[in-house]
Amino acid sequence: MEVKKDILWRVYLCFIGIAVFGLVVVGKAVYIQMAEGSYWRGKSDSLHTKLLPMLAERGTIYSENGEMLSTSVPYWDVYIDFKADGLIEKKGMRFNKYVDSLSTALAVYFNDKNAATYKKELQKGYRLQNRYYQLRKGISFEEYKAMRSFPLVNQGANKSGFKFELQTKRINPFGLLANRTIGLSRQYINDEGRMVSQNVGLEKTYDELLKGEKGQRLVRFISGGAFIPVEGTEIEPENGRDIITTIDVNIQDIAENALLKTMLANDAEHGTCIVMEVATGKIKAMANLGKVADGKYWEDYNYALRTTEPGSTIKLATLLAVLSEGKMEADDLVQVGTAGSDYVGVRTVTDAERSPKAVMSIKECFAHSSNVGMSRIAYDAFKDAPDKYISYLKKFHLDKKTGIDLIGEEPPLLPRVKRNNEGLHAMVTASFGYAIEVSPLQTLMLYNAIANNGKMMKPYLVNRIQSNGLLAQQFEPEILEEQLAPEPVIKAAKESMRMVATEGTAKKIFIDAPYTVAGKTGTAHVAAKGVSYNDRVYQASFVGYFPYEKPMYTCVVVIKTKPFPVLHYGGDVAAPVFKEVADKLYGITAGGTAITAAGIKKDSVAFYYAGNTKEAKYVLSSLQLAYKDSAGASEWGSVYATQQQPVINKKTVLPNSMPNVKGMGLKDALFLLESMNIKVRVSGKGKVATQSVEAGVPLSKNMLVVLELS
Repeated sequence: MEVKKDILWRVYLCFIGIAVFGLVVVGKAVYIQMAEGSYWRGKSDSLHTKLLPMLAERGTIYSENGEMLSTSVPYWDVYIDFKADGLIEKKGMRFNKYVDSLSTALAVYFNDKNAATYKKELQKGYRLQNRYYQLRKGISFEEYKAMRSFPLVNQGANKSGFKFELQTKRINPFGLLANRTIGLSRQYINDEGRMVSQNVGLEKTYDELLKGEKGQRLVRFISGGAFIPVEGTEIEPENGRDIITTIDVNIQDIAENALLKTMLANDAEHGTCIVMEVATGKIKAMANLGKVADGKYWEDYNYALRTTEPGSTIKLATLLAVLSEGKMEADDLVQVGTAGSDYVGVRTVTDAERSPKAVMSIKECFAHSSNVGMSRIAYDAFKDAPDKYISYLKKFHLDKKTGIDLIGEEPPLLPRVKRNNEGLHAMVTASFGYAIEVSPLQTLMLYNAIANNGKMMKPYLVNRIQSNGLLAQQFEPEILEEQLAPEPVIKAAKESMRMVATEGTAKKIFIDAPYTVAGKTGTAHVAAKGVSYNDRVYQASFVGYFPYEKPMYTCVVVIKTKPFPVLHYGGDVAAPVFKEVADKLYGITAGGTAITAAGIKKDSVAFYYAGNTKEAKYVLSSLQLAYKDSAGASEWGSVYATQQQPVINKKTVLPNSMPNVKGMGLKDALFLLESMNIKVRVSGKGKVATQSVEAGVPLSKNMLVVLELS
């Protein structure tokens, strides 16, 4: 009996022990889950690491004369890890010690909240143990440098928890100028949460070179899906290369303003104006304007690369083909009649305007843009072999893209011509600009070859590629055809184009010009998606070169009109744009020689520069020039001479006032102003000479400042 009691007592004791142990385990599990759950989940997340890419700094696109057309401006996002070792050790002693002074520094410098508000927000973040608290977004380099010296922040990332993440923003300093040609580089988050780029123009064509090589860094994921970088694991990216284009900002500005003026005057739909250097094929300007929803004009599409029925500008190809065939000469007479239309071989052909004479030479048919005359010589030359006419068009490179360094160029369309009446009909129609589609750029390339004595040059937009200031790749002019047609044919074509401006369809626009012009007008009915010939929408064109004796530039202007316009002929709508461009270029070059200041020698002692003080000191030290340093640790300063010695003085930049950027180079001025969310418009080249908003003026939202460089 005693043994039984002893056994039962031991069993009961074991049962009670097991029950107590079970309750302790359950209690501990509940405690861990409810009281310490977030802590252990955060610990679990911190075990997950991943390599993430680091984007390189995108290269800059420059004009031929050194102005920045597209560049990247850096900015920083500021985060705090309130669980950093230095903040949580000793029950937050370091955080509590510096939170007041840090709040005061933030309030004084940024002047957007008072110190008490900053302190309250910081304490809340610390209380919640936020691992990725966003303090500020998009601070400038100057603000970044200032924050690194703030109390607590100056102790480093491990002790302060402060993380500065570098970002970049793409800007076009000249705004609308060549916007579609230079292109856009915009980054956005897609539906899958990935950062993707959407580029057009040169930004797209040379994207691989501009974006550089990505780096990478190791990050540790924290609760909530956020992550923080692991210090010391970065593989630095290789910055993108710089693109130096053939674009001349002054010529581009002239072309865009001339095109815009005419577009506004005629309420036109869209238009393009391209200027090419005759000898090289360099594109000096490519302006594209289209009417957008609010009725204003914008560079919404690169119309220079879009193919359309060209109208009478194709008559140069017809002239070259007929004369090259050798059956006719430029002074041969052609029966065109005075009725304004006639039956040519297989179809009736109508002239836009009645010819001044019933019988004209081939040159005169070209000059007065007679559809009847030009189609008749094409029919007489190729009626037995209409496909041979197409072979000439192919020789003139009208069957393929120009190959310009822009993605998105549309391929031309030539009619299929067989040796039958249907083929003859297509050939005759194509001879005066219908049943065929080419782009304005292809038209320009053909006319430029005539200006260049028969040598056809490939149009191009990039001179060279640089890496860290060193030449990486050089682009040279490329000859597509050494001799497009026999010399007598080229000579006759030039004389015919000259007659257009002296006695033909463009006579009235160039009658008082102080320079000589050769070219061709074009007027085509437009039939496209949603538009029929009955809607009376026209495409007005003019293409030519100047000066006639020694050509420097070839220019094409193509404008699509609104329905039933008051003016629609190429000589009335497109030729005035060409003339304004030619007038101003002639004035700039003084008839072929660049204008330079003479007889004025700059004082080599007097100078004034402004910009980053650290860089200025580096330059002066590298040149072994003694200087007086009155800038101290100031980020921005000016350099000038006092008693023939350079002096570096500080420039005070207040966060809510317009800074003084006079004397700065464009890149420094843009960097400073854009970092302060000030919109900038630029004209000229060199250093900043004037600014439209004076220094010290309080900043306002969307403030715009116009900088004039000299």
